[in-house]
Amino acid sequence: MTRRRWLENITAGFGTSIGLAAAELGAKGPHHSPRAKHVIFLFLNGGPSQVDTFDPKPALDKYHGQPIPGDYPKARQERGTLLRSPFAFQRYGQSGLWASELFAKTAVHMDEICVVRGMHCDLPAHPQAILQMNSGRIIPGFPSWGSWLTYGLGTENQNLPGFIALCAGVPDVGPQLWSSAFLPSAYQGTYVPNDELTPEKMIQHIRPRGGTPAGQRNQVELWKTLNTLQLAEAGKDPLLEGRIQAMETAYRMQSEALAAFDVDREPLAVRERYGVTGMPDTSEMKIKSATRDGDFARGCLIARRLVERGVRAVQVYFGNDKPWDSHHDILVHRRLAMQADQPIAALIADLKASGLLKETLIVIGGEFGRRPWTEVTGRINVQNGRNHNNEGFTTLLIGGGVKGGITHGATDEFGYQAVENKVHVNDLHATMLHLMGLDHLRLTYPYSGRDFRLTDVAGDVVKEILA
Repeated sequence: MTRRRWLENITAGFGTSIGLAAAELGAKGPHHSPRAKHVIFLFLNGGPSQVDTFDPKPALDKYHGQPIPGDYPKARQERGTLLRSPFAFQRYGQSGLWASELFAKTAVHMDEICVVRGMHCDLPAHPQAILQMNSGRIIPGFPSWGSWLTYGLGTENQNLPGFIALCAGVPDVGPQLWSSAFLPSAYQGTYVPNDELTPEKMIQHIRPRGGTPAGQRNQVELWKTLNTLQLAEAGKDPLLEGRIQAMETAYRMQSEALAAFDVDREPLAVRERYGVTGMPDTSEMKIKSATRDGDFARGCLIARRLVERGVRAVQVYFGNDKPWDSHHDILVHRRLAMQADQPIAALIADLKASGLLKETLIVIGGEFGRRPWTEVTGRINVQNGRNHNNEGFTTLLIGGGVKGGITHGATDEFGYQAVENKVHVNDLHATMLHLMGLDHLRLTYPYSGRDFRLTDVAGDVVKEILA
C-alpha cells in the first residue's frame, strides 16, 4: 500500500467510523410524542407467585388442600392440591388495591401502580420464558428490549452506555438477555455485576495502569486508526465497527461511569433507606449461588443514579440464576421479598420526589408466575411450593405515562389462567415502546431477507392503562 493510499484510507475510513458512531448512539427523534424517556425493568428472575403478592384469591382459602374443581387437565396431571397463600393481604391507598404483606412497603405507593393481572407467555420453562420477556422470542438470537430501545432512540449521555444490565451474578440464560444480536453492536447492553462493592470492580480495567490521559488518548486514536484501515480494506464489518465504538465509549466512560456507580456518594440515610449494606467484599462472604442482602438494593439505587444521568434503559436482575423459583416452599418468598420490597419502595419514592417518575417507566415482574396448587412431582422435599405458571401472572407498571391505582386484566378464581383483558409479552413490549415514543410496527431492522421487530408479528398497545 502506498503512503498516499494509506492516508486516504485513514481519512475516509476514520470519518466514516465517527459518522457511524454519531448516527448510532446520538439521540434520535421518536415516532410520536413520548410519555417516558427512560425504562427501569426490575426483573424478579425465577417467577414470583402472583397469588402470594398482588392477586389475592379467596377461593384458595375455601378449597385449600383439595384438588382444583373444574376442568384443569394440567392440575390433574400434576396431582397437586390447592394451596392458600400463607401471606396476609390488605387494601392500600385511595385506590384500595390489594397487596400482600410481602410487599407492604411498595404497596404504600399503590396509587402510583398499575397492576397487570392478565399476563401470559408462551412456555412455562425458564430459559424460553426469560428469553421471551427480554427479547420477545422463546429462542436465542434476537435483540433484547433494551437494545431495540437504544436502536430506536439513541442515548442522551454519550459518556455512559444507553443500555445497562445489573445483576449480582448471572441470570439464567445469561448474556443473551442483553444482547443486540443482529442489531449493530453499539446497542449491546453493558453488563455490570452489582454484587461488587466498588465501582472499580463493577467496571474492571476502565482505567489503564500507568501512563497519562494524553497517552491513553493517543493509544485509543491509534487503535481506531488501525481498525478503520481494516474496515476500509475489508468492507463493512459490524463486529469491528462495534469494537471501535466500544473502545470510544469505554474511554469516555472514565469521566462519569465510576461516579455513577459509586453509591457511597449517597448520604448514609439514603443508602439505609434502600437497604444497601456495606458488607466487606471477601471471598468468604461473596456468595454467587444465592442472593445476598443489599445486592438488589444496590442495583435499584444505581438504577436511579443512571436514569438521573440520562441512561435510556436499565435492567436490574434480582440475583444469580433464578432466585424466585420456589418449587419446594413458597415461604422462601418471604426472605426474597425482604430484599426486594424496601429498595423498590425507595426507588419509587425518590423518582416521585425528583419528578423523574413522570418520565421514567418502572416495570416489575418475572418471566412468569406460579401455579395455585402444590408441587408434588419430581425431587420435591417440602410439598409447600408451586410450579411454573405461564398462563396467568402479574406484572407491575409504574410512572412513565401509565395510570396509577388500577388493575388491568384478571385471572380465574384460583389465579391460574388469564381470563380477562389478557396481556401477552408482545403486548407488554409494544406498550413499553409506545410510552417511549416508538411505534412497535415501525421499529424494524432488515436482517436475513426480512424486517424484524421486537414484537415479531404480534403485539398490541394496551391503551386502557395509558394515562
